[in-house]
Amino acid sequence: MDFKSLLAAQINKAKASTAAEPEKKYVKRSDLEAQRQAAYIAEQEAAEKARLERLEKKRKAEEEEAEKEEQRREKRRRLAEESRRRREQEELEEERRRRKRLGLPDLPAKKDTDHEGTPVPENEDIAEEDLVQKLREMGQPVHLFGETHAQKLKRYQKRTSALKAAATLTDGPIPTTLQLVPEKDMKVSLKVPEDKEGKQFLFRQLAGYFTMVLKEWDDTLARRSVEIKTSSQGKQAYANMVQARDNLRPFFKKLEKGDLESSILEPVVEIVHAAQERRYVDANDGYLRLSIGKAAWPIGVTMVGIHERSAREKLHESDKNAAHIMSDEITRKYLQSIKRCLSFAQTRWPPEDQLQLMG
Repeated sequence: MDFKSLLAAQINKAKASTAAEPEKKYVKRSDLEAQRQAAYIAEQEAAEKARLERLEKKRKAEEEEAEKEEQRREKRRRLAEESRRRREQEELEEERRRRKRLGLPDLPAKKDTDHEGTPVPENEDIAEEDLVQKLREMGQPVHLFGETHAQKLKRYQKRTSALKAAATLTDGPIPTTLQLVPEKDMKVSLKVPEDKEGKQFLFRQLAGYFTMVLKEWDDTLARRSVEIKTSSQGKQAYANMVQARDNLRPFFKKLEKGDLESSILEPVVEIVHAAQERRYVDANDGYLRLSIGKAAWPIGVTMVGIHERSAREKLHESDKNAAHIMSDEITRKYLQSIKRCLSFAQTRWPPEDQLQLMG
């Protein structure tokens, strides 16, 4: 091959390589932006993948730690249960030895209970299907976490007893379990009965009377015009009624339990009897005797030396004439509420004798 042909081959080879890979003198901005976007997306995907891997590792570590904690808790529970059983067994054995030593009869056999220690009530057990249906009808959850059949039955009985107690309450201003007597039987006598049935009927009479007064008081305030209701005096009158109603709740509780002291019951009966006969001045006198009393009040110097003055012995007499309004705050409040009921009663049922109006 001569030099000319060799030179021509080299020139053709150079032209072919230049045509295959043309050199770019300029780069578009869109191409640069696309490259940047691709690099950013790849970087974000790598970061997200690394984050997910860290979260997965953390979740697995937390699950393992929770499982270990649950195992430790279960182990502590088993140990505590075993310790409790061992202690009960030791106490039982000690009690049996003591009874045997003293010649006492042996302990009765322990009845079998469920594994949670909650006995199933006898003659009151309900099948599981019926119990589930009853709970659904009451709108209660059918099954709580870790709840046994006996616990479910106990929850159902507690709910039914609460519903029964709520059903027996009256719908008056102060809900009470006492069966209120009708208005024609509300007239009380001055003599407080000694027997239990008579006192129970007296408590029903007192509860019925004050319930009637509170209802009439509420209805009277509700019939007022809007201008009077929104005035400051109208708002104060309604607040007094609400306060009297709330303060009478402990009095109604005592009537329900039947543990009202005779030193308070007798004056209250006297007050109500006078109010029912529309003798409000006499009722107010009874209230003053009940609240202030006739006890001697220390005035001036009572201890001037080692010797007690002669009149001081009156300060230590029996509680017959003691002031009950000063005994405690609850008593003071419901006695004051009784006085407010008297003030309303004389406006709702005015006396025929105007001299019987309280000031």
